[in-house]
Amino acid sequence: MTQTNDRSSHGAVNLAELLTRVESDLDLLGELIGVFKEEFPPLLQSLRQSIATEELENVVSTSHTLKGMLSGLSVTRGAAIASRIEQMGRDGKTSELADALTLLESEVANLAPELDSYVAKTKP
Repeated sequence: MTQTNDRSSHGAVNLAELLTRVESDLDLLGELIGVFKEEFPPLLQSLRQSIATEELENVVSTSHTLKGMLSGLSVTRGAAIASRIEQMGRDGKTSELADALTLLESEVANLAPELDSYVAKTKP
């Protein structure tokens, strides 16, 4: 028996919330996903680099941007992790950043294909 609530059984995205945010406009959803797929990877790479070099100002600003992107796509857990990274950067907790980054990367590893699959499933 398969049952879905707000989340797909495998996903990081709260699909019901996301569809509400875009008022079920699949064209808009497709555009948002396109922007995400273009902008997210370089931002994540920038965060990796900032953590590696302990550039805390960049950690804070980049993780804040990622948090906003993930929140906008209803990726609740990913946004929460990015928020935690942002706060760690503010607090200077450099020893915890690498683990938090690994957690974020794991959370978003299949995000683009997951989002694409939602658009494909909901197209008429």
